[in-house]
Amino acid sequence: MKPSEFIDENELYRKAMLLLYENLGPVEASRFLSVVKSKRLDSVKRHRQWQEGLDKDLFFKEILQEK
Repeated sequence: MKPSEFIDENELYRKAMLLLYENLGPVEASRFLSVVKSKRLDSVKRHRQWQEGLDKDLFFKEILQEK
């Protein structure tokens, strides 16, 4: 296979599954495949959620506090 060629998607999944089963065993491979990734939150939405619970006065007091 040339570096610029992609293998068929079904072949990719087949090879990946074989590697998982060979290296982890069937139980751990199944466990790995069942892991649900948490959906990443858009940075703007994450920032807005952070701001919703923010006490502006307390925040600036802590930030601008001289040490």
